[in-house]
Amino acid sequence: MKNKRKTLTTAAAALAIALILAACSAGAVDNGRTGSGYAFTAAYVSGSGGNTLVFTDETGGYESENTSVSSDGIAARQDAETKEPSPQTDAPETTEASAGNETSEPAEAPAENVNAQTTGTPAENEIPEATGTPAASGDSSASGTASTDSSYIYEPVVNEANVTSSGVLDASGFFTDRDLRQNADLSGAVYYTVTDGKNITVTGAGVYVLTGSAKNVTVTVEAGDGDKVQLVFDGLSVTNTSAPCIYVKSADKVFVTTAEGSANTLTVTGTFTADGDTNTDAVIFSKEDLVLNGLGTLTVKSTDNGITCKDDLKITGGTLNINCTSDALEANDSIRMSGGSVTIVSKKDGLHAEYDEDNSVGFIYVCGGTLNVTSGDDGIHATTCVQIDGGEITVNAGEGIEGTYIQLNGGTVNITASDDGVNAAKKSNISTPVAEINGGSLTIIMGAGDTDAIDSNGNLYINGGYVNITARSPFDYDGTGKYSGGTLIVNGTQTTSLQNQMMGGGGMGPGGNPGGWGGRR
Repeated sequence: MKNKRKTLTTAAAALAIALILAACSAGAVDNGRTGSGYAFTAAYVSGSGGNTLVFTDETGGYESENTSVSSDGIAARQDAETKEPSPQTDAPETTEASAGNETSEPAEAPAENVNAQTTGTPAENEIPEATGTPAASGDSSASGTASTDSSYIYEPVVNEANVTSSGVLDASGFFTDRDLRQNADLSGAVYYTVTDGKNITVTGAGVYVLTGSAKNVTVTVEAGDGDKVQLVFDGLSVTNTSAPCIYVKSADKVFVTTAEGSANTLTVTGTFTADGDTNTDAVIFSKEDLVLNGLGTLTVKSTDNGITCKDDLKITGGTLNINCTSDALEANDSIRMSGGSVTIVSKKDGLHAEYDEDNSVGFIYVCGGTLNVTSGDDGIHATTCVQIDGGEITVNAGEGIEGTYIQLNGGTVNITASDDGVNAAKKSNISTPVAEINGGSLTIIMGAGDTDAIDSNGNLYINGGYVNITARSPFDYDGTGKYSGGTLIVNGTQTTSLQNQMMGGGGMGPGGNPGGWGGRR
């Protein structure tokens, strides 16, 4: 996964230390965690603003991540991604530093004799020509045509990301400027009309517009590690039997953008065929960072996973409909949503963030947009954290939301579940399981039987917001349960008591004596 694994593991180490220290009394800790040539120490430092949790990278190789936050807002990862300042397609991006300064990166020179790429940085009103013919994974291939409209003027449409920095995850750097642009700069774009059986391979940075209807076509992105590739769907319909419609093998980042007013459909009808050791089991399968945005609609139908990303998956706009038999949205490191409208019908999980080789990564963050999930298993499942700062979320599933640390700070969440509504379970070693509600609105309706509305294998905190529960077992926690604010309604009656269904649980309501593992607050 390029060179990001060290950064992600390092950030996850910082998150692990922060979460554990936040549950303890103020004091110094020498964590001593090492691996791949890095180590951290962490300590609370007293000051006029209160205690501050400070992380120090003893090797100096932390790649500009934010590692100093107040004890009530724990940093997980300041995304050191790039931001493009202007409408030019190949213009250099700027890298976000943790201190807020920006440094420019030179544009990478185009390789010679490659397939389907634009050359150079287009000057004003100059349209670069495409070079070469895209390679195909089979015997036949399709060719693209460069834009020739010299009168084109790019006017970006940008969505906002209402991120916060005070949650268990510091989300202030989770989305770049280009992530949030909902339309592409087409001044240097290359255009393709898909044809039955003719694959397309993109090997360089640029914008590629795909249109037409075809069967058994795979668009493969096999670009350089520094290349950003934008695929624009403008009336695209592809139906495959056994291969992904979009397959990202290599790039820095790939944007999948739906053109304004367009309707696009990607379908796989049969059993997926692996690509060597890679189990390409999704309609859109990416080994690199993937951003879904746009002003149109994308419908994905799959006999397995819908969209799989082996890195970070972001959704910032557009309308996305997924119908699949396995996980609808799947990522190793994170799933982040700031906008758009997503509707999911899945026989397994709706959103699933997990890396089976490292349980310190795999979080889900939502701060905007509309998410509707109907799933046979979990609606939202993360190994480490699920943090909701905004958005409209409706889940109808076996289990509504599952993760090690679940935090609701804003937004509106409605859950109908047959197992647990919210389940803070020990999926990761980063923290004691915690379910924490600080704001927003949470409504849970549980099915009959042995079901829990909010189940924590650790601690439960309700500090604010609006919580309305209809359930035979409203609360089940193994550690401390504490109510300190907000509106709490259980089975139609307003209360301030967290009536625990677990014998030997923690404190009951305000002023209760803490039990179990002790409280975070």
